[in-house]
Amino acid sequence: METVQFIHSYWAYLVLLVLVAATFNALFKFFGDKEFDAKDFRISLFALITMHIQLLIGIVLFFTKDYFTTIKEVGGMGEVMKNAELRNLIIEHPTTMIIAVALVTVGYSKHKKKLVSKPKFKMLAIFYTLALVLVLAKIPWKLWF
Repeated sequence: METVQFIHSYWAYLVLLVLVAATFNALFKFFGDKEFDAKDFRISLFALITMHIQLLIGIVLFFTKDYFTTIKEVGGMGEVMKNAELRNLIIEHPTTMIIAVALVTVGYSKHKKKLVSKPKFKMLAIFYTLALVLVLAKIPWKLWF
C-alpha cells in the first residue's frame, strides 16, 4: 500500500506538469492562430494518458486504504461530511479528479473530430483549462510542500 501511495504522490507531479504544458500549448496556439501539428497531438495525448494512469492508481489507492472502514468507524457519511479533512480525502478529492479526467477525455475526443487547427486548439484549451483549474483546486497542497 505504501508503494501505491508513493507512486500516486510522485506521478501527480508529472501529471500536473504535463497538464500545464498541454493547457498552455493549446491556449498559446489558439490565440496565436498557429497550425496544429504532430507535436501538439502528442502533448495532448500524453496529458490524457498520464491523467488516466493517475486515475487508475488513485482508484487502487482508494480501495486499498479501506476508506469504507474509516467511514464506519467515524459514525457514517454524516460524520465524514462534518469533518473537512475526511470529506476532502474521501469525497471531494476523488470526485473532483474524476471530473477533471473526464474533462480531459472529452476535450481530447472532441478535438479529434475537428478538421482545422483553430477549433482543435479551442476544444483542447477549453476542456484542459477547466480540468487544470479543478486539479489545482483539489491538490492536497499541504502534503506537497
